[in-house]
Amino acid sequence: MQPVAVQPVPVTHIVTIANGSSWSSGVCDCCDDCGICCCAFWCFPCFQCKTVSDFGECLCLPLMDPMCMGYAGCSGTCAPISLAMRAAVRERHKIQGSICDDCCMMYWLYSCSWCQMAREIKKRKQPFSLVNAQTTIIHNPVHPQTLQYS
Repeated sequence: MQPVAVQPVPVTHIVTIANGSSWSSGVCDCCDDCGICCCAFWCFPCFQCKTVSDFGECLCLPLMDPMCMGYAGCSGTCAPISLAMRAAVRERHKIQGSICDDCCMMYWLYSCSWCQMAREIKKRKQPFSLVNAQTTIIHNPVHPQTLQYS
């Protein structure tokens, strides 16, 4: 009787690395959620505080922007808290973009940018199902016919 030598079967794992996604709505897509835009229009500081709170940060954070940007409702000045908030939303949700893009959005489209962040946070907070799957490819499978018995 001869011993049967069986070689170990190599296993290959396929890993997919996803590049960042994009914003779920455009910066000027106020009609995607009119409630968000109405809240921002009628009481912008309250809207900012609610958005930050929904994101998991201290609700008073937007009030720390210089000149209380929320009360002025204007753009074109430095708003470091708002800029940091936009960058944090983008990073947490792996949205493509750069700090330069964020800075431009906060400078020229301040309130619209806040509305876009609020829509994104609201959309990402919706419940979802996570499916975990593993793909295994087996090379050179050993078939019972190839084994030698004595």
